[in-house]
Amino acid sequence: MPPQITTTNLPARQANHPDGPPPARPYRLLLIALAAAWLVPAATYPLHLAWLLPPLVLLATASLLRGGRTLLDRLMLAALLLVGVTTAAGLLFSVWPWGLHPVAVSGAALTALTLIAAATGRRPALPRPRWADLLPVVASVAVVGYLALPWLRASTVAGRLSLLALGEDNFRHVALVDAVGRIGGYAFLDPAGAREQVVSLLVRYPQGWHLTTALLDSHLRSATGTPSGVSSVTHYGWWCIATFGLLVLTLFWAAQRLPGPLHPLHRGVLTVVVAALILGSQMPRLLIAGYPSEVLGLTLAVALAALVVRPLAGNREQLVLLAALLTGIGFTYYLLLPPAGLLVLGWLIGHRRELLQVRRTLLTVALVTAVLAPLPLLVGVLGGGQTDAIDAKAGPELAEAWRALLGLTPIVLIGLVIQARRADTAWRRHLAAVLVAVGFALAIALVNVLDGVQPAYYFMKGVHLATVLLIVGVAALVRLLPVPSGAARSVRAAAIPALAAAAAVLTVVTLSGLTGWRDSLLVVDKQSWTQLWVQHSVDKPSRVAQVCATAYRRHPAQPGTVTVVLDRTGYRGYVESICQSALQGTTAQTEEVIYLPMFDEPDRTENILRAADGRLRLLVTDSAARRRVDRLLAGHPELRARVTVVPMIIKY
Repeated sequence: MPPQITTTNLPARQANHPDGPPPARPYRLLLIALAAAWLVPAATYPLHLAWLLPPLVLLATASLLRGGRTLLDRLMLAALLLVGVTTAAGLLFSVWPWGLHPVAVSGAALTALTLIAAATGRRPALPRPRWADLLPVVASVAVVGYLALPWLRASTVAGRLSLLALGEDNFRHVALVDAVGRIGGYAFLDPAGAREQVVSLLVRYPQGWHLTTALLDSHLRSATGTPSGVSSVTHYGWWCIATFGLLVLTLFWAAQRLPGPLHPLHRGVLTVVVAALILGSQMPRLLIAGYPSEVLGLTLAVALAALVVRPLAGNREQLVLLAALLTGIGFTYYLLLPPAGLLVLGWLIGHRRELLQVRRTLLTVALVTAVLAPLPLLVGVLGGGQTDAIDAKAGPELAEAWRALLGLTPIVLIGLVIQARRADTAWRRHLAAVLVAVGFALAIALVNVLDGVQPAYYFMKGVHLATVLLIVGVAALVRLLPVPSGAARSVRAAAIPALAAAAAVLTVVTLSGLTGWRDSLLVVDKQSWTQLWVQHSVDKPSRVAQVCATAYRRHPAQPGTVTVVLDRTGYRGYVESICQSALQGTTAQTEEVIYLPMFDEPDRTENILRAADGRLRLLVTDSAARRRVDRLLAGHPELRARVTVVPMIIKY
């Protein structure tokens, strides 16, 4: 006889529903979640609450990850994963009809997360917060808050322009963010349209930071496109500070992740030492000079090294994160791709046996990464001839690069070599990562020497990568400090670790120039980059800022007319013209008359007059420049018909 069917030998779900199959509750939940993925963005956008969507996506992503021991680990991994994925998804945003619209992007992101949760069976879960998570966050807020002081004090347009004018690249990045926002995607995918908005050298520049910034800014404002004029400068400045803040937080996080469990005394010393090295080195120059793409690239590179040094427990999640970070580096600052790729290759070789168990994931991720990560590099090299810049000259900051390389490397390597003898292999991996970064910088220097020039601009960029990994590596030295023993009962035994910690902190803070007792050993000038930035006067803006603000206020752009600012020196007029054209959104139209190969006067002014094809408006801000223009027009009367001279004399 066949066995009798009863509710006792049915599966639990069928036993509860003997008359038929159970209701498809998981599918109903999935449909509800998919609907919410679009209804929530659609509801927040008209209410001007779209700024809530990025934190929501961040928390949802973090809740589906399983790597990391702490809440900070999970949030950092999620944030960095989203940055890498966003830079790649920018290819989709560039071709679909909605561009960077907050509802479309956030709806797609939440939909993807919902489907991933359904496919993997993962349910949202986050680790409990710990006190150890708080220290890196508080330290990052303190460092970034200190660096944000001048921007907070700058209540006028001229004051903010004065800060941005410390690095002329800032104005080009303002223009590129504006172009990416208006196009609704990457400029290099629409070179014809982009060429109408930005100078040719920016069309194929790596634009991962610019797209991410334009996307987040659209959520912040609950509006598409990008702000223009003065608003664009204000938003740009805050996004630069936020990007540098992410780098600072990543350095604190990576430095405390490297040694594993830390005694509270070690954790406190490490936090102060890392902060001192950030503020006392060349790192703040990245904020001052206008290198946001490099800052984000370094952030992703530090995170990638941290995951290679101390990998996640799950190989699939590790592979996805490494792929996202490599892709993000390729789209933001592809100069760092070779050393980052070497680090990933080393991890793959070291874990080759374990990865055989997830070979399908490995092959899929490897194929996607191999296509996406080098794409901007190929676009820039093959389409833009950007390899010619490898021999670009560097300024006096080159000496600081050598100071950082020769000053930090031997000391940190000693600590890493000592720690490498321990059972924890993370120390050996970080030692290898530092050697790769230092070797990469020296390789660029060798290329420069073989080309007949001294180690130059991109050697300095390679040193920046070595510097951030060396800063993380100081954890090896801090770990050598004694800590109070649980068995120690005497005041003397407890005081020795405290005195050693205090001595270490005082030494590093002093040598970094933060006490004011001596100059930093890592910078050339008496004034550190941090002091230059924080102490910069915004109450009395620079002449460049005053001229730019006045030109923008008094002389708006005229269709069919190219506007150029002329000052006493050619270089000053060049920077003022870049600033003014960035505010007015006319950088593409002014390229031929601004980006000239000479700055000597009166040759520069004469070439400006000849380079302009159509109508030209000259904003003359100095009496010497006015006399120069009058002499040139007297000698070439045929130019008077299309040249308008506007006196705008500004005394400074």
